[in-house]
Amino acid sequence: MLTTSDLAQVLFTSPLQPSDDLSPDKIRTAIDDRLCSCDGDAAVCVAYVAQEAGDHPESFASRMRWALNAVTTAYRQAV
Repeated sequence: MLTTSDLAQVLFTSPLQPSDDLSPDKIRTAIDDRLCSCDGDAAVCVAYVAQEAGDHPESFASRMRWALNAVTTAYRQAV
């Protein structure tokens, strides 16, 4: 089972942007799609997060906060 942190890291690597009009369904779909593109292995997505953190440290923290908040909202509403 993936944690909120795991899901946020997957979302972080998706093409979604904080400025997009995002519904909980769109967020969950983006996570599912991204996991599929990583062969269902969240560790592959984590490697992309690490790369992005190194390549774009100035935007890493704000995007990760967005991803955590988006996941929390999307999955709280799914329950």
